[in-house]
Amino acid sequence: MVNVTVLADSAVFEVEGLDRVFALRSRVEIPLTHITGAEFDPVQVGKWWHGWKLLGTDVPGLFAAGTFHYHGELVFWDVHDPNSAVTISLNHERYKKLIIEVEDPADVVRRIHAALAR
Repeated sequence: MVNVTVLADSAVFEVEGLDRVFALRSRVEIPLTHITGAEFDPVQVGKWWHGWKLLGTDVPGLFAAGTFHYHGELVFWDVHDPNSAVTISLNHERYKKLIIEVEDPADVVRRIHAALAR
């Protein structure tokens, strides 16, 4: 699971628990100007293909955590339950997307959209 904190000019995504070990990453901070959108689409996230794992852990049908090469882009995954995952789209960053499991997907999407609207 990932804890999301929206600050005045950036969003901080902190990987929690053992997922830090599985993902080989504990924190990603992205300027709000580099975030192009946030969405909650459990059907899309629930597809079994995460891309080619570069760094991290992938247990199909169970969870994905780490850096994956998906359709020509680098994507960071940390998802056990697709029904609690959001997709954060990025521009001008190493990753093109962060696909992360959060406690309250609707709240995270709302907070990201509100910060982008400011």
